[in-house]
Amino acid sequence: MKRLLMLLCLAATLAASAEVKVVKLWNNATAPHSNGVTEPEIEEKGLVYNITEAELYIYPADAAKATGQAVVVCPGGGYRVVAMQCEGDDVGRWLSAHGITVVVVKYRLPDGHREVPLEDVEAALRYTRDHAAEYGVDPARVGIMGFSAGGHLAGSAATMLPEAVRPAFAVLVYPVITAEPGKCHKGSFDNLLGAGRTADDEAQWSLEKRVTPSTPPTLLLLADDDRAVPPVNSTLFYEALKRNGVKDCSLHIYPSGGHGIGFDPDHIYRSQWRADVLDYLAMLAQRDSKPTSKTE
Repeated sequence: MKRLLMLLCLAATLAASAEVKVVKLWNNATAPHSNGVTEPEIEEKGLVYNITEAELYIYPADAAKATGQAVVVCPGGGYRVVAMQCEGDDVGRWLSAHGITVVVVKYRLPDGHREVPLEDVEAALRYTRDHAAEYGVDPARVGIMGFSAGGHLAGSAATMLPEAVRPAFAVLVYPVITAEPGKCHKGSFDNLLGAGRTADDEAQWSLEKRVTPSTPPTLLLLADDDRAVPPVNSTLFYEALKRNGVKDCSLHIYPSGGHGIGFDPDHIYRSQWRADVLDYLAMLAQRDSKPTSKTE
């Protein structure tokens, strides 16, 4: 009986892992830049260090609920690690069960090579659109989602990539946005830009300064008592969206929760923020499904 239970558990594990497709995003011969990391990759408690080879973890949508949307997910980790479990795998399994295909990016860490993570995310967006038919996705409905420093990476994709490549929408969860002293998460910018960064560097990578009318609609979610990434990061970005006339945006500030709540089962607003994300994606899906008037 004990052996039978072990086999059943193994079968269940294999079935669960079979749901996720892993794709190597680059090989060392074709990646535009290297991050210069020479230490071996390490995974510890769902956190991955020293990433030198980017990978995509693809969670196909539940076919019975498929909306045609896909989300490229950027886990956080201060640009020092990638939190692949709580802000990657957990997100992929949750959203795919609700009919949304998820592509989690295990992106290369910058180690002072600021261009590297965004190159990985750009390639992930291109891959998702190029393989849209394979996953039942509308290539015009590929968005992006990011947490903390991953929110900065997702926001960079929404504001800094060529318009033809940018995501159709963005969901930024307790995101790092600004490099302005006194408002920034210093560690993220130390890791992204280096401790010797200039004021021009900080301005270039402060995303509230990169918003234009072509920035995609964005949902921002955060807690009022976040002591790691000041809430002003999100409000600066939201105000920039409004100044530039970007439509269908939303800002949700929960009274408590701190930073990095992810899928913490003890967090009081865990169910609420997930419902707010699903409601926002459903609103976009309904908007996109409406026929365009000939007079518009």
